[in-house]
Amino acid sequence: MVPEPMSEAQPADVETAGRTAQAVIDNIGEVIVGNDEAIEHLVVAILGRGHVLLEDVPGVGKTMLARAVAKSFECEFKRVQFTPDLLPSDITGVNVFNQQSREFEFRPGPIFANVLLGDEINRAPPKTQAALLEAMEEEQVTVDGETHLVPDPFFVVATQNSVERDRTYELPAAELDRFMQKLSLGYPEEAEEVEVLGKIVGDHPIQKLEPVAAVGDLRAARETTANVTVETPVREYVTRLARYTRENAQLGVSPRGSISLLRAAQGRAVLDGRDYVLPDDVQREALPTLAHRVRVARGEGTPEELVTAALDAVAVE
Repeated sequence: MVPEPMSEAQPADVETAGRTAQAVIDNIGEVIVGNDEAIEHLVVAILGRGHVLLEDVPGVGKTMLARAVAKSFECEFKRVQFTPDLLPSDITGVNVFNQQSREFEFRPGPIFANVLLGDEINRAPPKTQAALLEAMEEEQVTVDGETHLVPDPFFVVATQNSVERDRTYELPAAELDRFMQKLSLGYPEEAEEVEVLGKIVGDHPIQKLEPVAAVGDLRAARETTANVTVETPVREYVTRLARYTRENAQLGVSPRGSISLLRAAQGRAVLDGRDYVLPDDVQREALPTLAHRVRVARGEGTPEELVTAALDAVAVE
């Protein structure tokens, strides 16, 4: 049975929403050592109703981070291990004929959860990856012409391997654009790795992690974030940043990317206890929100360098 969508939530005050977000960040920190900045970006994206792609080498904690996020909220969590033989219906669900009722019944797939972990998403072919597109953008799934709403809240945390490119499929640009942010963790510092080794002696800390926020808390915090004030000069600043990338790259930031940056900036404002967005919020969220949407010509640097150049060149007015 498909979960019913939740009724519209009432926003919490900014201080309460900020405390909820900080509690989640601190809780994740019980499992993930270091990477404080990446954890903050991820929680900011969740506040802004976005999805997150974690890309890095194997073994640095991508999947563990996604699990820690899911366990920090008292909500339904499902995981899909993407493989070359995975079918779209394995994610969205399928209509099955009921011999007793003589009717087709919809059996929902794992996408019908509050938190969906798509593990190693680039190991499945593009057709299967595309099964997420509708749900990520419109929060619904259409199977055999019938539309089913996904639960509220709904967000995807996907991981992908940055090595073994010959055994993986590149994510289509349309799907990359649906991820609010793309993050990486990197190898830990020496002291951090020593701390990690100390934490996993005996039971892994993920086994002891308890929720610190209910689904209602998250829904209320998201409503608070959506109501954060964004004045016209900030909106104009985001627009100029996006236009700079379009004028200086083969593929620049789409209007969806501009919207994502504004929503991420709203999430950053809530995390900092403010009900209005500053240009600083935009700047702090620009790299993880914009770089993965940009394509540069060979020999002309990296997307990250282009976004950094945009931040340097575009004035705050």
